[in-house]
Amino acid sequence: MREKVISMEEAVSHIKDGMTVHVGGFLACGTPEGIIDALIAKGVKDLTIVCNDTGFIDRGVGKLVVHNRVKKVIVSHIGTNPETGRRMQSGELEVELVPQGTLAERIRAAGFGLGGVLTPTGLGTIVQDGKSVVTVDGRDFLLEKPLKADAAILFGTTVDKTGNTICAKTTKNFNPIMATAADTVIVE
Repeated sequence: MREKVISMEEAVSHIKDGMTVHVGGFLACGTPEGIIDALIAKGVKDLTIVCNDTGFIDRGVGKLVVHNRVKKVIVSHIGTNPETGRRMQSGELEVELVPQGTLAERIRAAGFGLGGVLTPTGLGTIVQDGKSVVTVDGRDFLLEKPLKADAAILFGTTVDKTGNTICAKTTKNFNPIMATAADTVIVE
């Protein structure tokens, strides 16, 4: 098998301004901190980030927010990073809040080549605005479209030189499913 180990510089060369990027992890646990630091140093900007949360000011995706590298986040919550909330309120950052299960399913749908998922979550709320309602057997569901990315930056607990990756414990959150839903996958 071909060895797939590359330098950090080469890894981040695949991430360009304006890309949509999946970032694995949950509250900075299982987040690729080294890749995030390298992206900040590179100066990449205007990213749309799809992740569970925006971490903390000094860890995880929060560092990308604090360093002005992100134009939009698609996340299940922002509560642990006050800077995300401040930027959202001031209009500096677009925030799309998505229920955690719906977020995971939208990513899975992209990875499995599906046209979306149907969920009752959000019916009759502002979440429904602009979305299609589909009736199945007399029940209404929102059609939530897939979330595909140009690249996924992920963390593996154990990774070998041919790319086999093990995500243990909490690092399983989002990392494996995001690997299926991006054009380029980079694992730290």
